[in-house]
Amino acid sequence: MSKITKVHARQVFDSRGNPTIEAEVTLENNIKASSIVPSGASTGAFEAHELRDNNKNYFLGKSVLKAVENVNTIISEKIVNQDPNDQKKIDDILLELDGSENKKNLGANSLLAVSLAVRKASIISNNENYTDFKKEVSLPYPLMNIINGGAHADNDLNIQEFMIRPDSAHSFMNAMEKCFLVIQNLKKILKSKSLLINVGDEGGFAPSINSNEEALNLIVDAIESAKLKPGKDISICLDVAANELIDKEGNYSIQSGSHENVDNVIKYYQNIGSKYPIKSIEDPFAEEDWNAWIKLTSKIGKNMQIVGDDLFATNEKRLNKGINTKSANSILIKANQIGTLTETLNVIGLAQKNNFTTVISHRSGDSEDTFIADLAVMTNSSQIKTGSLARSERVAKYNRLLRIEEELGNKAKMNSL
Repeated sequence: MSKITKVHARQVFDSRGNPTIEAEVTLENNIKASSIVPSGASTGAFEAHELRDNNKNYFLGKSVLKAVENVNTIISEKIVNQDPNDQKKIDDILLELDGSENKKNLGANSLLAVSLAVRKASIISNNENYTDFKKEVSLPYPLMNIINGGAHADNDLNIQEFMIRPDSAHSFMNAMEKCFLVIQNLKKILKSKSLLINVGDEGGFAPSINSNEEALNLIVDAIESAKLKPGKDISICLDVAANELIDKEGNYSIQSGSHENVDNVIKYYQNIGSKYPIKSIEDPFAEEDWNAWIKLTSKIGKNMQIVGDDLFATNEKRLNKGINTKSANSILIKANQIGTLTETLNVIGLAQKNNFTTVISHRSGDSEDTFIADLAVMTNSSQIKTGSLARSERVAKYNRLLRIEEELGNKAKMNSL
């Protein structure tokens, strides 16, 4: 066993150019590993606290020097000399040091940076690889963002993400090829219609279009132009991000220019679900509109993946409520919503035990850190959501999955949907 000899944090930057925290862990055998914590643009109220300095005279208040200081003093003192292979003990120490339910004291970003850096150091030190795994592992299907709206783009689309999933892919490289073909054909179609091909925060196109149906039609055209079958080879997945679309009366602006009540919104989802090859809807309602979630899942959940992101916030208590009330059938996993790897793994285990699909996710403010690719494989999660085939911080995760596929050799296979 090689103990931890040093824990050091620094301020770095995410893909939106905002400050974030990186922690680096060094072991007695001189192994070093680091982790950069991402940050979201549309964040839910139940996410763990992201600690920023709020000094408007320095990086407009977005700096994370206090979080860095917390790691370099309070956290480092207790983590040095610990066993990096005992992840639960490491995370228990972090949680005890913070002492709050939502990590408001030290910051979830401080805790997670150290938690993940320790796990990475342990993996490297033990020379762990997927071919040695006792349990079966598989590659996740990518949910690839190809048209951006909402908080991720400067256009009139209210739905935040229009994604594609290569359901007929027989390998991860084949999944990438199918998505590549659709993206390239979509690019041609957008150009032919004199629509801009600039991209949003997560690499999807952000054209100036005005309706969800226009976006859906463009995607179907691109699938068919790629000589693929909509609904068989490629399905469409939506992230509505409805927290951003609800008004004070509880009505939703899913379509630009109008607010509808819950029943009409459900009818709208049913309507577009019957017209287009949509197989997954994320955050169709706001995070506290439980009855709306329950009603929608009871109506279309047998044939549609209903994904809770803001609803669950990678939080075990909220997921338990969702399981008991049958308010969804899938959960989006974002480690920075909860703050430690152990808590994240507990949520994934609870979800899978109750037949929820698990979708491992990036954040809109991400980095070159690729750990979520490994997290998807090591937890046997069926899907990964990490942006488009554009922007290196997104592509880095896909490249890591291709390396894992190569490492697995003839043991490599795709997960099931």
